Amino acid sequence: MAKARTTAFFCSECGYESSKWMGQCPACKAWNTMVEEPIAKSSPSGASSSLGAGRRSLAPAVKPALLSEIDLQEQDRIPTGFKELDRVLGDGIVNGSLVLVGGDPGIGKSTLLLQVCRHLSGAGHRVLYISGEESLKQIKMRANRIGEVQGDLRFLCETNLDRIDRTIEAEKPEIVVIDSIQTMYREEVSSAPGSVSQVRESTSMLMQTAKTQGIAIFVVGHVTKEGVVAGPRVLEHMVDTVLYFEGDRNASYRILRSVKNRFGSTNEIGVFEMAEQGLVEVENPSEFMLNGRPEEASGAVVACSLEGTRPILLEVQALVAETSFGMPRRTAAGTDYNRVNLLMAVLEKRCRYDLGRLDAYVNIAGGMKMNEPALDLAIVMALMSSYKDRPVDPRMLIFGEVGLSGEVRAVSQAEQRVREAAKLGFTACILPQVCLEKMKPVEGIKLHGVKNVREAIGLL
Repeated sequence: MAKARTTAFFCSECGYESSKWMGQCPACKAWNTMVEEPIAKSSPSGASSSLGAGRRSLAPAVKPALLSEIDLQEQDRIPTGFKELDRVLGDGIVNGSLVLVGGDPGIGKSTLLLQVCRHLSGAGHRVLYISGEESLKQIKMRANRIGEVQGDLRFLCETNLDRIDRTIEAEKPEIVVIDSIQTMYREEVSSAPGSVSQVRESTSMLMQTAKTQGIAIFVVGHVTKEGVVAGPRVLEHMVDTVLYFEGDRNASYRILRSVKNRFGSTNEIGVFEMAEQGLVEVENPSEFMLNGRPEEASGAVVACSLEGTRPILLEVQALVAETSFGMPRRTAAGTDYNRVNLLMAVLEKRCRYDLGRLDAYVNIAGGMKMNEPALDLAIVMALMSSYKDRPVDPRMLIFGEVGLSGEVRAVSQAEQRVREAAKLGFTACILPQVCLEKMKPVEGIKLHGVKNVREAIGLL
């Protein structure tokens, strides 16, 4: 009789399971990611399959429901107390959902979730905050900093997920926070906490608890140096929503971005500012990003990027200077480096500007990271403004996609971008001619439609 396997090889990137080690994962094609870990013990009920071919599981059958029988009401969404977070989640928390929150260490994940718990308990909801990284005294120190906590908000320091499951069943909370999934472990799995097997089994258990008991569970996940959630990629596939907390720890603002959401849009972002009392939501990010902008400096251009349904105005800066080395240096911060090289090649080929001997530095002010094609024309105008040393009107908005032939192509929702600029006091806008032909006039702002890069540069 063959001996039962006690270990298996798992891919640390995608969670693929194999009985033997392989250099390359056949699922995600990653190299040297297979690690050997123990297999979770099978349940005693699995032995029933050997009692006979005709025997079936003794679990009772469940009756499927028709779509018309499912009652979906507005109160199924629970407001978090933060309009920015509600926007990212899709207008609130859904009962029975499993939400993964990832971000760099010290970015504010635990602070945000503790503030959400404070708002929810103050609104009459029963909340349980479970921490595997901090003691109760550490949690109380943070709670005292963000404000007085009212209502039924309970705290627990535990890493054994089997005990946590029994506590959740006994307390019956509406919302649960797990901080963090990498510290949790199950006794059935003999590998260390944070391993592929432990993370997968723990997430599976939490998902079952959320769906069967109708509890909304927030799970904090650590991130790797590449900026993705640590552990197998199957972790992101199992949860309902994946939120990433972005931003420089040295900067005051934070961006909460949804990369997966089964209950809403995946393009929405929420903007927060780190203050002494915790995170404060920024209701007008455009005004916040443009604060402190220089008035008469060349190479500074205001562009508009669309994040979901929200237009955000930001400043694109460029500096073109004589190179001191044999090969010119090109740097891009906040945007795609290859895209900057492509746009400079368009200027050299289509507009006959000699940029091959010059250094070029492009920056999105404030540490923002934007890769939308609508920023192409703003980058081109910033480069030309610095090259010719001619400042662009500080009350002018510029957006549009640039093709390899030098043409300026249309972008989505141009009218919404223009109205956002007019609301902030902008008086002029350079946009694609195709978009101008389809737009209605916007009061208080003059629109300049351009067909190619040459026409846009001529407006400098």
